[in-house]
Amino acid sequence: MNRRREASQPPHLPGYAVQRLLGSGGSADVFLYEQDLPRRPVAVKVLLGSVDAEAREAFEREADLTARLSHHPSIVTVYQAGVAGDGRPYLVMEYCARPGLGQRYRSERFEVAEVLELGVRLASAVETAHRAGILHRDIKPGNVLTNDFGRPVLTDFGIASTVDAGGPAVGMSIPWAAPELLAADPHGDARSDVYSLAATLFSALAGRSPFERPGGPNEAADLVGRIERGAPVPFARDDVPDRLRTVLARAMAREPQQRHARALDLAQDLRAVQADLGLPVTAPDVDDHAGPAGAAAAGAAAPADATRVRPVVEVAPHAAPSLAAPGAPAAPARPAAPVGPPLDLGSGPEATRLRPVVAVHPGAAPGAAPAAGAPAPDAAPGPELVAAPVHEVHPGSAGRSRTGRVLAAVGSVVVITGAVLGIALFANRPETDPGPAAGTEFPGPASTLGQTVPAPTNLFGARQADGTVVFTWTNPEPQDGDTYLWGVRTATGEPQLEIAEEPTVTVTPPAEGGEVCIEVSVVRADRRASTVPAEGCAA
Repeated sequence: MNRRREASQPPHLPGYAVQRLLGSGGSADVFLYEQDLPRRPVAVKVLLGSVDAEAREAFEREADLTARLSHHPSIVTVYQAGVAGDGRPYLVMEYCARPGLGQRYRSERFEVAEVLELGVRLASAVETAHRAGILHRDIKPGNVLTNDFGRPVLTDFGIASTVDAGGPAVGMSIPWAAPELLAADPHGDARSDVYSLAATLFSALAGRSPFERPGGPNEAADLVGRIERGAPVPFARDDVPDRLRTVLARAMAREPQQRHARALDLAQDLRAVQADLGLPVTAPDVDDHAGPAGAAAAGAAAPADATRVRPVVEVAPHAAPSLAAPGAPAAPARPAAPVGPPLDLGSGPEATRLRPVVAVHPGAAPGAAPAAGAPAPDAAPGPELVAAPVHEVHPGSAGRSRTGRVLAAVGSVVVITGAVLGIALFANRPETDPGPAAGTEFPGPASTLGQTVPAPTNLFGARQADGTVVFTWTNPEPQDGDTYLWGVRTATGEPQLEIAEEPTVTVTPPAEGGEVCIEVSVVRADRRASTVPAEGCAA
């Protein structure tokens, strides 16, 4: 009770007039203030006075990291930070008056076009953060606000961390957390942010979190079990194209190696869907033309009228607030404050949780320490943000990785290669893995994303009277010679994959009963397979 009474009292800040409470979180409250000079509404995040030193450190880190990134149009802008007279640190940010994604996704139906644009803009923000060496670690609908121009802005970097430094804890909101963050030894990298971003886009399309079962049990333990099996609960929308479903499935693959290696790669695939639907193609807000660090600042050999680039100045949390000059004319009367109930930002199943973390590179084994000589957080992106290459694996070879995973990974490489070579709108995309060489057992297509093999749709299981489960599915783009690679999913083991000639299989559940889950991929006559297998369960 004392904590909430303290939180309900906004601090007095010279040069600002408090308007109302906007939201409450586990360690801070957000108030609407009006700044005197310049005259504007601002959101002020105030740390509770009763929090411990760790929370204070996280608050200061949020101020520093957000200030480094707030020049991006899809990242919330930080104006100032300081310490109030009562000793509570505060952070002054832009006020986003429109309802954010966290308020909208359960009550509104998002059109596909809006979700695609939202995804490109947010992926650009995440890519910019990653290039600055920063992992967000808590991307979810509640952390996507909407500014006065209708653009999404990413906020809440309170639990963010540098790419190469594992912090004492990792933040996660379970419904959108990547499976590796839920492991006994949690580990994550840039692809964990890609997963959470795709899960956020999935939520906008579905009107719920990806693993939430309408009308079913959706406690934390239920969600964790479904996330670890990697089978999102499908949503029923006829207007969502199969290609978009495939892109999201790849970005939310259970294994990080199967996901997009970079947020920009996800943005490019979303742009390809826009082009396929005849929609305006959203330009990514990512600087691909920056020169070597420090060159612009030095100004060597630059013409007199050239634009100089200077680093973003970090905001010190203890900086004193700016005041109007003495003797300045009195400010005009303030307009009426907006009305509306405050939001609870820190409770319920969607709240951010903290647990230990080990930061790993995309090519490293889970739990591995960062390589010696890793670049500094603000260095240009290097190999640590690029997935490990996919090597050819022949079916039937000893010690091979799971065939379905290999097929999916090869399909992922094909998507990137085709986009680089065949689609003009990807002309500025940096080339990544060149893909399988011609003549290999899994050659893959040579040009556009349109040649990607889609995953089966309408995967459904029905339990029979004898206890078996009959699964059926639909091949969205059937071709001569198509077969299906399928296997039963388990929480810990690898499935034994088999070939099915028809789009149906019968599964005998284990003796202990319970839910049965399978994965299915379409396999073409030329050995190309679905980028990411379809996954479905039957109770």
